Amino acid sequence: MRNQIEERKVDHIKICLEENVQARRTTNGFEDVFLVHKALPEIERDKIDLSTTVFNHELSAPLLVGAMTGGTAKALKINAAIAEAVEELSLGMGVGSQRVAIEDPKLEASFTIARKKAPTAFLVANIGGPQLVGRYGVKEARKAVEMLKANALAIHLNPLQEAVQPEGETNYSGVFNKIVEIAQALEVPVIVKETGAGIAAEEAKMLEEAGVAGIDVAGVGGTSWAAVEYHRAKRLQDEFRQRLGETFWDWGIPTAVSLVEVVQSVHLTVIASGGIRYGTDVAKSLALGASLASMASPILQSATKSPEEVKKSLQFVIEELRNAMFLVGAESIQKLQKTPVVLTGKTAEWLRMRGFKPELYARRKS
Repeated sequence: MRNQIEERKVDHIKICLEENVQARRTTNGFEDVFLVHKALPEIERDKIDLSTTVFNHELSAPLLVGAMTGGTAKALKINAAIAEAVEELSLGMGVGSQRVAIEDPKLEASFTIARKKAPTAFLVANIGGPQLVGRYGVKEARKAVEMLKANALAIHLNPLQEAVQPEGETNYSGVFNKIVEIAQALEVPVIVKETGAGIAAEEAKMLEEAGVAGIDVAGVGGTSWAAVEYHRAKRLQDEFRQRLGETFWDWGIPTAVSLVEVVQSVHLTVIASGGIRYGTDVAKSLALGASLASMASPILQSATKSPEEVKKSLQFVIEELRNAMFLVGAESIQKLQKTPVVLTGKTAEWLRMRGFKPELYARRKS
């Protein structure tokens, strides 16, 4: 079982680096989101303050490197490079599912390297929702946090991936009650995150009642894990799973839609992820109400090279965010979160059909 999980993790990294696994027909929705340009911004660009405090941790910018991997030699190199960069830039990062190391402590190094390389950075531990059914609980959640000396724990939900994956675990019965149990027992904030299919208002409200501290929407528009599993099934010559991956490649809720639904439904820290590629995406996410934005795929290639390449990639995004803030006249993250936003097209149509009012954003007084 351990070897099977390790091999799967290696496959996932390789496929994400070599194949097209991005959403094809469904976008993240940010092309429908427009920040209102200010010809008279009345601020000085170089004095813009990007810092923010989330979960009692100060970050130099509202940016996380999302959970990617762990449990293999290549994963150790990737996590080390990311950790070194986020430590230097005072940002945050998550690691991939720690299941493999919880079950075999010999494989902890690819996770513990994150804290070794990033002694003060905001680190998010990670366990999977399917493993909570009948097996994992507070003990394993604490073990994941302690392994990383983490500032928070993410419980990832990936029903789409599990449904397509040849070895997928598709029993989600009882996951919610386990989330309640862990959220109440842990000493660190618990974040529930999707993995590329989004979270709707209904589930967001349930999670708020469960006592979680944050939600990472992880909507459609970036890496499709159905696509990743499609490529794995193709290599394994599993025609049925290959067809499932093809059919559900673009399944889910676009990131912009999921973000608005969640922000307008709960009073929690909300993280935007799912196709976040540029600083303008980060700016739009924050203007829609997110506290942080998270990106993974754009950093993966850099992380296979060096910490310097990761740092460079993140600095590009940070400077794009700074420019966007200058162009809307927002000298702080708090001001950006109050700036007017115009939602159009399919995103606005979806939200109206779901009972939300996208026009309220455009009426803000920044």
